[in-house]
Amino acid sequence: MKPMRLTPSETTPTGNSWIYEAKYDGFRCLLQWERAKPILYSRTGRVLNEQFPEIIEFCIQYEQKVEPYLPLLLDGELVFFTHPLVSDFTIVQTRGRLRHQSSIATYSSRFPCHFLAFDLLLGKGENVAKQALSKRKEQLHNIFSKVNLPLQPNIKSEKKVQCIFHTQDSKSLWEEIVAYNGEGMIAKHLTSKWEKGIRTTQWVKIKHWRLVTVVLSSYDRGNGYFKGAIFNGSEWIDIVDFKHGLSKEQEATLVSFFRDHGQKQAAEQWTIDPAVCLNIACIDFDGKHLREPMFYEFQLDQDPQSCTWKQMQRQLFPIPESIAITHPDKPIWPNLEMDKDRYILYLQKIAPFLLPFLENRCLTLIRYPHGVDGESFYQKQCPDYAPSFIKTKQEEGIDYIVCQDIQTLLWLGNQLALEFHIPFQPFDSIKPSEIVFDLDPPSENEFSLAVEAALQMKELFDRFGLYSYVKTSGGKGLQLYLPLPDDTFTYEETRLFTHFIATYLCERYPEQFTTERLKKKRYNRLYIDYIQHDLGKTLIAPFSPRGNQNGLVSTPLWWEEVNHDLTPYRFTIDSVIKRMESGNPFVDFFAVKEKQPFREVVDELTRHLKKGK
Repeated sequence: MKPMRLTPSETTPTGNSWIYEAKYDGFRCLLQWERAKPILYSRTGRVLNEQFPEIIEFCIQYEQKVEPYLPLLLDGELVFFTHPLVSDFTIVQTRGRLRHQSSIATYSSRFPCHFLAFDLLLGKGENVAKQALSKRKEQLHNIFSKVNLPLQPNIKSEKKVQCIFHTQDSKSLWEEIVAYNGEGMIAKHLTSKWEKGIRTTQWVKIKHWRLVTVVLSSYDRGNGYFKGAIFNGSEWIDIVDFKHGLSKEQEATLVSFFRDHGQKQAAEQWTIDPAVCLNIACIDFDGKHLREPMFYEFQLDQDPQSCTWKQMQRQLFPIPESIAITHPDKPIWPNLEMDKDRYILYLQKIAPFLLPFLENRCLTLIRYPHGVDGESFYQKQCPDYAPSFIKTKQEEGIDYIVCQDIQTLLWLGNQLALEFHIPFQPFDSIKPSEIVFDLDPPSENEFSLAVEAALQMKELFDRFGLYSYVKTSGGKGLQLYLPLPDDTFTYEETRLFTHFIATYLCERYPEQFTTERLKKKRYNRLYIDYIQHDLGKTLIAPFSPRGNQNGLVSTPLWWEEVNHDLTPYRFTIDSVIKRMESGNPFVDFFAVKEKQPFREVVDELTRHLKKGK
């Protein structure tokens, strides 16, 4: 069954009869959910079960709860979330092409995808496609609500089938899509019926185009495409092939220009020296080429030398209108030749990974107004000059900033807050949401002690059946995390465990590890800091930079990376962005919280202590 298709539009239809959804950059897909045999169909009818096994496995595991409503037929999108409104198409596309089981298993673990349902075509075996969209949406929500599936996209949920979010407030939705660089928005008429294979004007898509300035570089008469290039610091590199968007007159002018002024390379190919700049509309950059490019306009007054990699990055990641970046050229990390603008760009790119850890946490910031070479200071109190969109939470007479969105993060970046420290519990609880051990070696030269301690502790965690994660501190040590179900365990209960682990390790390896807080008494041993894990204490957030000369980041690691070849110096701001292309080691951090078998561990330790007494 080929799905109904959307009509492109440059304008957004308005009125009470329309609803609006985010347009996700993924795979359009139908989920046929029947007993013991769920099937994912691409829009061309290809079965995608092998490529996305985590979704099929979830459907089978969840079948008992959904069984009263089977068979179901859901229209939706296969996505890899980077934000509740944004999907990374490159990941979904790569996964759709995989054929080898080992590669599929690796990618499903490192890049888990979700099926986002936006329409119900079949419920309890009854065909509802001809009913009005409003009725279909109502039934879809009723089913998802009764079987406890998310009614809107939730990155933190382990449930792989979720419902899309819709609203009648197109303005607010569009502003959020633009802020997070989403693909666009879809408008749907509430009376629309679902009809297979047709392109309907009842569903329209509005793309979020970004303009990138390139320099005309070559023309191929054989296929009719022109190429555009940018300067990457040492050479000109082509990043776009385009012909769409040109009028016939514009196309003829360019062809004549190449013939009159270009250098003929082959029978039907010409190149030209960098001279003519133009804007290309696109939806993204895949690492080599602009995606869905269209000619937009000539920029004849622009200097070709300004068409650089840096300018392209800024055009692809525009600053939200609510944020004014001051002194973008101010040096922040002189050793890295990194200015404020480049730091802001890091925050924009890392936001999907960093923001979930800042959510609902009272922030303690370290600001460096003059860069890392200047003085720094701690900031807890929200300043009086903060804009109205900054959210705060008062605790013990302090109005803490709470960073829930990209606008707040970028405003803090403009204030040159370089370090983001968070408590172990959200602001509405006094119970920790994770356990963290801070492994602090005497100096960078003894970093191997942190590696050894982490591996020994991982072995203990595995014996208890606990999910554990590891990251660099951004300095000389490592930090180990165990996610916990929210608002469940007290700090007294977690202290039973942290004290036990630290004591066990120090008694077994007394020459290497210690819990001695006084540095002069540690005698070149690694300090296992479990005391820091307490109410009122904070720790550097995952993906937060540090204010050291090397621009190091507190970086999540894969456990297989933790070996004696590991060094903290490789995890700089630039390298962290690059390494995220290989996946996020903390990708399922929040999803495993409810599965963490920590209650059994606490009960066992309690029984052990009682026997000891």
